[in-house]
Amino acid sequence: MASSSSLALRTISSVSVKPSTTTPKSSLATFLPFTNSPTPSSSSSSLSKTLKLNNTSSPHSLPHKSFTCRSQAEPSSHSAKVQELSVYEINERDRGSPAYLRLSQKTVNSLGDLVPFSNKLYSGCLQKRVGITAGICVLIQNKAEKKGDRYEAIYSFYFGDYGHISVQGSYLTYEDTFLAVTGGSGIFEGVYGQVKLHQIVFPFKLFYTFYLKGIKDLPQELLSKPVEPSPGVEPSPAAKACEPHAVIAGYTD
Repeated sequence: MASSSSLALRTISSVSVKPSTTTPKSSLATFLPFTNSPTPSSSSSSLSKTLKLNNTSSPHSLPHKSFTCRSQAEPSSHSAKVQELSVYEINERDRGSPAYLRLSQKTVNSLGDLVPFSNKLYSGCLQKRVGITAGICVLIQNKAEKKGDRYEAIYSFYFGDYGHISVQGSYLTYEDTFLAVTGGSGIFEGVYGQVKLHQIVFPFKLFYTFYLKGIKDLPQELLSKPVEPSPGVEPSPAAKACEPHAVIAGYTD
């Protein structure tokens, strides 16, 4: 018993007991800028926030990415170039076009009447069938004094495998007008500009001249010298018959 007590005494006496120290409040505030009160709970919370903000080696931190923004005021080399493209739209009376939907229920063409249409599209030289037009016109105003109408038109020009061009704007049956080119697909992706609509014989023969920007150089197949517009113009017999040498690849029918 005495030997046990002596062993325990020696064990206790060999332990070095250091006096506890506390960090002064002013020092704690220096290290913890988020501390609002001296309470232990707020100090722990502030310390946690400080550690989270300063921890830059977290495996879950998001990677830094950089990006550049190109101003539209600095166009690419081909975007400022204007390219002319001429085509004929010819109604050969074999597509049931145009269809007149008299929604106004009036005997005279009136606001709100709709005219869906689709006609054949030929190259400016009239030697190749290139596709079709497809769209709709909304009647805005009947111009009795001009024996015609004003429409708001939304339609597209389809060029087979090359893609298509979409346009929108005022469509006048009694005089020439310009429509905005609103976009396209295929080689026409990113296109903008305008197109001049020339009425030859409404609604059977129309001639279009596109002024295109924002795209690469057009293929020569589409850039033939156009035939001068006149009421007597006609596509070549081969183009009308869609013979292999007189159509573009994948032409739209």
